[in-house]
Amino acid sequence: MTKKENITGKEGVKTESNERSFAFPMASVVRIMKKELDSDKMIRSRVKEEMNIWLENICKKIARRMNKSEYTMVELDDFRTAIEPYEMIDDVEQERHRIVATLEKIKEDCDSLIRDVNRKFITPPTPSYHEKTKEASE
Repeated sequence: MTKKENITGKEGVKTESNERSFAFPMASVVRIMKKELDSDKMIRSRVKEEMNIWLENICKKIARRMNKSEYTMVELDDFRTAIEPYEMIDDVEQERHRIVATLEKIKEDCDSLIRDVNRKFITPPTPSYHEKTKEASE
């Protein structure tokens, strides 16, 4: 066999022997990516490969999580439990935005209170400690 001939990896897509074997068909991954990207965007081959590798790693993590089930048969509930952290990402992002907005409001309120205190409670300047000791020694 030459390097250019196609071979099939143990668990993977046909690929050239000098390249990595991927868990998912590259065309399917690229089609999904292109569907979500603007039409004028191009995807470098390294990005396509890394997306496929990342998807494989996520799939492994989910499978390991489902494997923690005490039952022999993996059920839909096991799957849903395993993917829950990934499904909650949007909720976590929304919560982060809500918390940041709340903190910004608190910051504005604090700034307003500081201005009110400075405006309402103007105190005459008092001599500093050094000035008092200087006057006392004279």
